[in-house]
Amino acid sequence: MATIAEKETIKTLTTHYIDGEFVESHGREVMDIIKPTNGQVIARVTLGDETDAQQAIAAAKRAFATYGRSAKEERLHHLQQLHKAVSARVDDLTAVMIEEYGGVARFARLIVESGISAFAAAGKALREMPIKESWGKTMVTMEPVGVAGLITAWNANALFICLKLASAVAAGCTVVLKPSEMSALQSRTMVDAIAAAGLPKGVFNVVTGLGTVVGAEMVRNRDVAKISFTGSVAVGEAIMRDGAATMKRVTLELGGKSPTIVMDDADFKKAIPSALILAFLNSGQACAAGTRLFVPKSRLDEAKRAIKDEMRNYTVGDPADPKIMVGPMVSQKQYERVESYIRKGIEEGADVLVGGEGRPQGLEAGFFVKPTVFVNVKNSMAIAQEEIFGPVLSVIAYDSEEEAVRLANESNYGLHSAVMGTDMEAHAAWPLNCVLVGS
Repeated sequence: MATIAEKETIKTLTTHYIDGEFVESHGREVMDIIKPTNGQVIARVTLGDETDAQQAIAAAKRAFATYGRSAKEERLHHLQQLHKAVSARVDDLTAVMIEEYGGVARFARLIVESGISAFAAAGKALREMPIKESWGKTMVTMEPVGVAGLITAWNANALFICLKLASAVAAGCTVVLKPSEMSALQSRTMVDAIAAAGLPKGVFNVVTGLGTVVGAEMVRNRDVAKISFTGSVAVGEAIMRDGAATMKRVTLELGGKSPTIVMDDADFKKAIPSALILAFLNSGQACAAGTRLFVPKSRLDEAKRAIKDEMRNYTVGDPADPKIMVGPMVSQKQYERVESYIRKGIEEGADVLVGGEGRPQGLEAGFFVKPTVFVNVKNSMAIAQEEIFGPVLSVIAYDSEEEAVRLANESNYGLHSAVMGTDMEAHAAWPLNCVLVGS
């Protein structure tokens, strides 16, 4: 039984946002929200069920009958109001990301501000995009697809919600959002902000619940025309398969095991710090993190020294401290996952250059791991092929540029990559999904 002190400090969320109102959850399952810095319960959220999802979908369908025919000027007005309303809550959204997720302060605010900018970007695109175009006797009219089901991940909650909602509002779609249940406090703060923007009833609906329950209902429900999902490959595969039964349009943003190639002509004083920023982005809990670092074999010892020197800046601790570079993992489960991969890397024969197993000294209460860099990694190892989603970097040496490209492309992922060198023109035509970074 909870003590009086617990009752006073633990927040309780029992409602969903449906048809312009906060309504009590039909689902009765309750989940604890755990603060990742100390493992303590900070909130309890009542999860939605299929009935909650169906009510939200029905509200969105009713609203689409009107909003789907809205003029460009009306949609631009709503985007402007959304930008204004969410901008007013930047501090709150940043603070709750730090508290609930453990996002470091310097990154959390960037995530929130990047999300807010999506409303302005969508407005610009909408103003410039012709709704109707003609070629001879043919006229093409851009029409909203219908009710959009938005399913977002826990590692950048504000960014995902804003990006997806901005696109839907601009297109004339109505929305049912299922945020990660692990981001319930962040989602509630965001919903409060969005509610203040004054969207028409039913245009924006939110049900917090499990993907296997609420998400599954959205995917199979015939009244949902579009699914936009950010999350794991396994769930993305299931959504693609199950959504086909109702011919849904599906957009998936899945995992990554992104390569960073440091060229032989690179200035390591610039390239290595940049590569480590990419690797440990958002404490490593980022799909675009550059967690495979390819360096010339002839400069491997130099790379090791540069990495060890730069890693002194990657302090682990309280994410609210602006000097901290790496915060906790989001949950005990994620902590155990990352630790299992560090053990696996050692078992596979890779060498630990920095970090290793176990919590950093003095941080035993939370879900903290040591930022870890492996060297002598083979590209076939699990730590080089599987998405760890934590602060673990694999350094892989290469003999030639051709080998670097081949190794970088020997992956099931293709989300992001980077090339660092001084001769940008020489590398611009490489067959990589890449960002060229001068060093």
